[in-house]
Amino acid sequence: MFGDCSNFRIETMIFEVVDFEGSYHTILGHPCYAKFMAVLNYTYLKLKMPGPNDIIMVSDSFKQAYGCGREHSELATAITNSAELQKLRRTVEEGAPDCNEPSQSSAFYPTEDTMVIGGDPNDPTKTVQIGTQLLTK
Repeated sequence: MFGDCSNFRIETMIFEVVDFEGSYHTILGHPCYAKFMAVLNYTYLKLKMPGPNDIIMVSDSFKQAYGCGREHSELATAITNSAELQKLRRTVEEGAPDCNEPSQSSAFYPTEDTMVIGGDPNDPTKTVQIGTQLLTK
């Protein structure tokens, strides 16, 4: 039912109820607009349809629409992040290295296996130490 007691429209509709959290109470689709012969204007947040006495106009405030959109966006982000986090956890658990075994890439080399090279030809105090033993990889 849309309208007030002096000008209203009632139509019977079949719809589905979906169990998910969201910022909207109802999402109307094309079958609903066709049945009510309604015209939707997204820019002005207006829904207009013919009534028995005059045009029935349903409107909303931009502030409330912005709040709903922001809430919905935050909810969608949280759901997406939760799903991605579960996927990342599975990926990390499968390929996680054993922390008790030293790896070749994290090994420290003694200072005898390094060479000092001047980093700046104008300033001899700026030097860099590089390894002289390259890995086989």
